Amino acid sequence: MILESPFSAGLMLTIGGLAAYALGAAVSQLATILIYISFAMFAGLGLDPLVRFLEKRNVNRAWGIVIVYASFAIVFVGAALLLLPAIVKQVVQFVHDIPGIVSDFRASDTYSWLIANFGDQVSTAVKDVEAFLTDPTHIAAIGGGIVQVGTSIATTLSGLIIVLVLSLYFLASLPSIKLSFNRLLPARNRAKAAEMTETIADSIGGYLIGMVVLAFANSVVALALHLALGLPFPALMAALAFGITLIPLVGSVVYWVVATALALFTGWLPALIFAAVYLVYMQLEAYVLTPRVMRRAISVPGALVVIGALIGGTLLGLLGALVAIPVTASLLLIVKQVFVPRQDAKL
Repeated sequence: MILESPFSAGLMLTIGGLAAYALGAAVSQLATILIYISFAMFAGLGLDPLVRFLEKRNVNRAWGIVIVYASFAIVFVGAALLLLPAIVKQVVQFVHDIPGIVSDFRASDTYSWLIANFGDQVSTAVKDVEAFLTDPTHIAAIGGGIVQVGTSIATTLSGLIIVLVLSLYFLASLPSIKLSFNRLLPARNRAKAAEMTETIADSIGGYLIGMVVLAFANSVVALALHLALGLPFPALMAALAFGITLIPLVGSVVYWVVATALALFTGWLPALIFAAVYLVYMQLEAYVLTPRVMRRAISVPGALVVIGALIGGTLLGLLGALVAIPVTASLLLIVKQVFVPRQDAKL
């Protein structure tokens, strides 16, 4: 057929290639919108257990959504008013105090020990870090300039508003979305599909709420340790702990390493105490808090957690790392309840 009409075959292949390229370009242009939609859907699924909790106590779903969103708005505004001024002040203070921090570090026993064991390489590295952090051009380069920073803030705020509005719509129409999805399947499969849909939705909701609870617990522990040990910038480090520990599995470890390294600038003893206490908390979180908080989420093997987080983080950054675990859990549930039984039924 191709040899009989090579022109037609070539034309069809060219049109197919152009159509595939156009589709890829369209998806690339819509990537931000698709991320907003995915984030909003996961936010809706995360808030749905709270709304259903109110529904079980004879609260209308519409009023339940209003109560949940109003509660989160009050908590968010309160936290912003309480922490944001302190964080901004501490960031400015950190930039201003960099020379003094480096000087104190050079006078510490930790620096003497490093020099004794690693030689002048440590001194050179400290000088390079100080020169980099105190150079205004480097600071501007990190932020991308004042205009770009302002643009990024405006883009982030607009994205948050879009996600907030979309999540409100998704949360309000979630029951009808589930029903419509199930009706796309053959009638004989709808009961099983409805059961799996509810299980997946409950699991994702429980997982997302659990991650926020655990991140908040990490931030409280970090704030308490910084205040108790007299470490600098407690509010800033608490906010950093909340953001980093949202990353599944590795977030707590990354924060532990970063915070311990920064605590060394204060002294080896506070850094050692911080590292030891936070390590104990990480064990408590892993073996006590996480099983209790995540009891409604689908259990996922540790290897799949790491693989899912790596793939999600590579594709979509922090958002991908956050949603990778519930997506992995959902796929694992589908494999267990659909694919495996079909394979078992084959002789």
